[in-house]
Amino acid sequence: MQAAQQYIKDNQDRFLNELLDLLRIPSVSADPAYKEDVQRTAASVADHLQKAGADNVEIIPTAGHPIVYGEKTIDATLPTVMVYGHYDVQPADPIDLWDSGPFDPVVKKTEAHPQGAIYARGSCDDKGQMFMHVKAFEAMMATNSLPCNIKFMIEGEEEVGSEHLGHFLETHKEKLSCDVILISDTSIIDNDTPSITTGLRGLSYVEVEVVGPNRDLHSGVYGGAVGNPINVLCEMIAGMMDENKHITIPGFYDDVEVVSTEERVEMNKAPFNLEHYQKDLGINAVRGEEGYTTAERTSIRPTLDVNGIWGGYIGEGAKTVLPSKAFAKISMRLVPNQSPDKITELFKAYFESIAPAEVKVVVRPHHGGEPVVTPTDTPEYLAAHQAMEKTFGKAPIPKREGGSIPIVALFESVLGVKSVLMGFGLDSDAIHSPNEHYGLFNYYKGIETIPYYYQYYTALKS
Repeated sequence: MQAAQQYIKDNQDRFLNELLDLLRIPSVSADPAYKEDVQRTAASVADHLQKAGADNVEIIPTAGHPIVYGEKTIDATLPTVMVYGHYDVQPADPIDLWDSGPFDPVVKKTEAHPQGAIYARGSCDDKGQMFMHVKAFEAMMATNSLPCNIKFMIEGEEEVGSEHLGHFLETHKEKLSCDVILISDTSIIDNDTPSITTGLRGLSYVEVEVVGPNRDLHSGVYGGAVGNPINVLCEMIAGMMDENKHITIPGFYDDVEVVSTEERVEMNKAPFNLEHYQKDLGINAVRGEEGYTTAERTSIRPTLDVNGIWGGYIGEGAKTVLPSKAFAKISMRLVPNQSPDKITELFKAYFESIAPAEVKVVVRPHHGGEPVVTPTDTPEYLAAHQAMEKTFGKAPIPKREGGSIPIVALFESVLGVKSVLMGFGLDSDAIHSPNEHYGLFNYYKGIETIPYYYQYYTALKS
């Protein structure tokens, strides 16, 4: 792999500039206004794959946004790794909280990133991390050092729940057959502490509507006599958690995996500085379920959070109105053994049961995903462990993450293949938030590490 590593060093500036160009395209999958930009991004990814040396590169339509596919088979008797990533990004709102344009990438040095970090929407999630794989593949192809077969499946709907991916997998099983799926859409503990994600929480996402009077009312004439949907919604949400931050939905915890004391002890050995954590977030204290540490609350415990709430008058100045309707978007992160469909039904039943007589409520389920725990004793995982130890100079720590990648469980159920979650971002990279960024150290370290994964995996499977 020495020739490939030298190629990577010699082409670092080009690799960066090509990523910056990709980040300039606003591939926001959630907003139909950006449909053409999503299509342009797919075309750009396909072009990069083809130039890197992939065969049979296709932009495959779905009922939503297209999937980019490419492959390189050097020997059918060798193992095949499929790289999964996504080229779509979250909306950039609120725009006014960005220090620079979300789709006008800039590189800035910070205390956390002394070598510099790329500030742009999608820089870490997931364009930067997906693009590492394309560039690592290019380096191996350019130096004739690709040790196994590779397939790429890069989708454009991850940020909206990968709604059409299940059908795509079912109808392209032969095309997508592989031995392992390699994903870089996760993080490491810090740049001095490499880690490999071994667990992800699942997700149940709903939107609720609370309806009161048949029209907006004058708050002076009707206030105090008619139920205010915003007030009622806030009371209902507040009632879904007790004083110990324990979710009150009946049956919510019935299937929650009980993590052993030994595993909890090991989990809390990972480096964590509460003072730095609070300083980075600009908070004076943490808050969460009683009896669990911050590391446990964000990995092995389920949650319920309001992601957005609105209703009534929110324009400039004052308008004394009692609104007819109020809305909220609510996400529940789930842990192993919890079914998103079951949790959604439990939420719906409970939300409807606690609604007072003065309002009507509607619960609209959105997307969800199964929680995942991956084994740490397989050739697939051990290859990632060896690769990160090679480039970081120390053994990576296995860790569970709080986020969700619903397609990991989908890959296993449809394709019968395990995934390896070898990401290089940091939790402080502000993904989904204003000023999302991705360190140059992390971007280049990923490109450097990925070729070793293929080398070690091929050796372990031989």
